[in-house]
Amino acid sequence: MNNPLNTGLFDRATVFATQAHSGTERRGKGYPYIIHCMEAASIVATITNDPEMLAATILHDTVEDTSVTIEQIRSEFGNRVADLVAHETAPSPDDAPWRNRKEAQLAQLTQAPYDSKVVALGDKLSNMRALAADYKTIGDQLWKRFHAPNGKEDVAWYYRSLAEALSELEETAAYQEFVKLISDTF
Repeated sequence: MNNPLNTGLFDRATVFATQAHSGTERRGKGYPYIIHCMEAASIVATITNDPEMLAATILHDTVEDTSVTIEQIRSEFGNRVADLVAHETAPSPDDAPWRNRKEAQLAQLTQAPYDSKVVALGDKLSNMRALAADYKTIGDQLWKRFHAPNGKEDVAWYYRSLAEALSELEETAAYQEFVKLISDTF
């Protein structure tokens, strides 16, 4: 008889993240925000079945986008999950200029450990899939959604820089899809 997959940590993280994001919508999409977190986790699951990494992925936006604190994540899910979520949380305040925020995120990601980069890839590929689909649908109107001063040019710089920061994952299908979508979109 096979041992059943232990999904307890992921299940708890999913309930926690669903409650934290309750009532919020994915920017301009018309569907619950948690769908993005679930997609990110499904991407990470193509790379690893590590329960803490999967839990961190489903929780990756709770600190940045809800009232949840990193201390709450640490208390509920342990140090490793909290550290993985912290690496995915923007290091600079929302009111900082767009380029400064993105440069700080890139610096943090470049120095992040491998496991944190895997979690980030789940998030960034999910974002890039949505961006590529929207670009096909609405074209250059898309760039008005961003606070990037130079629109598409800045967003392209950011995503290409993300690909460079995540290049340690180049052997994964998820990374290869990410790079292709960047190339196709920009």
